[in-house]
Amino acid sequence: MGTKHRRLPREVREQQMIDAAIRVFSRRGYHSAGVEEIAEEAGISKPMVYIYLGSKEGVFTACIRREADRLVEAVRAGVSGRAAPEEGLWAGLRAFFQFVADNRESWVVLYQQARTQGEPFSREVFQARCRVMEEITSLVVTGTAAPDGGRLVSQKDAEVLAHLAAGAADALTDWLLQHPEETPETLTERIVSLALAGAERYTGSGRP
Repeated sequence: MGTKHRRLPREVREQQMIDAAIRVFSRRGYHSAGVEEIAEEAGISKPMVYIYLGSKEGVFTACIRREADRLVEAVRAGVSGRAAPEEGLWAGLRAFFQFVADNRESWVVLYQQARTQGEPFSREVFQARCRVMEEITSLVVTGTAAPDGGRLVSQKDAEVLAHLAAGAADALTDWLLQHPEETPETLTERIVSLALAGAERYTGSGRP
């Protein structure tokens, strides 16, 4: 088995380690998880984890960065090829919720554990969240453009809506998993409908 592992390309080996680490961290938490347990989960030796990813802190940082990349790519892939702005908004948010629903362990590590551990992890999570928010804000800004060239809401208010959508995904993750009858599609419809209805009422009230 050792020979087989030595033949794996470095990139493949690292991804296997990160996969194993995410499973361990999600079950045990950062402080309780150990490098030896991660190595065992990955089917490799403990020294190999240190060689490839360094300390436990390095392993956890690698998990945060990769899962943030995956989330951003999932949103981009969901929007790709959508012609109408409102379709892009719906598809992007749906991809966001779908990622959370399909990658519960990743979400636990990225948003529930890492941001409570202090530096340097809180900084990594902040940077990752900024990247995700840029994607969602772009979707909301584009999706709230009016057909006549105006805007349903201002760009600043669109940014607020984007943060509400991201916060909803965070807050509703457990609820979504506890309600199997609710899908990412139906949850996205609820969030988009409520957000846009609120925006229309806001602009219709005579406020800027």
